[in-house]
Amino acid sequence: MATKTISIDLDAYERLRRARRSRSESFSMVIKRAIWPAPPRTAGALLKASADTAVMDEDVLDRMETIQRGDEPPENPWQGE
Repeated sequence: MATKTISIDLDAYERLRRARRSRSESFSMVIKRAIWPAPPRTAGALLKASADTAVMDEDVLDRMETIQRGDEPPENPWQGE
């Protein structure tokens, strides 16, 4: 199995050491069973993600509004057009 050497501060080392279930459990095993919570979903994160999204120009919005105003339900919804 390939390995990679990493550097961690003493506090991180102690936390890993205390998280071991036994002296024979490796730090790799401790890390693999760790649960890494997903970052919270916030309005700020949504705004940041949508910052690169293109905004529709006014012409497109006007055309969509016009089409939507003319879209009426059928007289008989059970019969095809």
